[in-house]
Amino acid sequence: MTTTNAMKILGVAGPFREPREPVFSYDYSIQRPHWPMPHAVRVKVAIAEELDVLRGRILGPVSGSPGQQLLVSQLLTRRIAEEKLRIADHDGLLSGRADVVVAPFTGEMAHLFARLESWLEQQREALRTEIKDRAKI
Repeated sequence: MTTTNAMKILGVAGPFREPREPVFSYDYSIQRPHWPMPHAVRVKVAIAEELDVLRGRILGPVSGSPGQQLLVSQLLTRRIAEEKLRIADHDGLLSGRADVVVAPFTGEMAHLFARLESWLEQQREALRTEIKDRAKI
């Protein structure tokens, strides 16, 4: 990715619970310098295949109050969505001037999950610290 075509995130909304899928999603508004207007990107995070797997690898079997668990889920879902957006941008999935959906990294997109796992390994301690500070777990 070159800096002359750098993606800028103008806004983000979510998480949303998709009504017909077991996923959370975030809606991003992205802009590139040569685009006349921003475009939307919906990033979906599969609850069982992405969020629960990565949460288990970061925290192991951790309990907490329902409020603490909700806070952990929100925090991790947002971090996962941000990383998936970076991976999609790096792979050129966001280079066109059209609205895009970044699907869960399962099925046809399962090959990208390894990159999400690699990111997790690099960020594990920072994520644990953030969870400890914010959720008190």
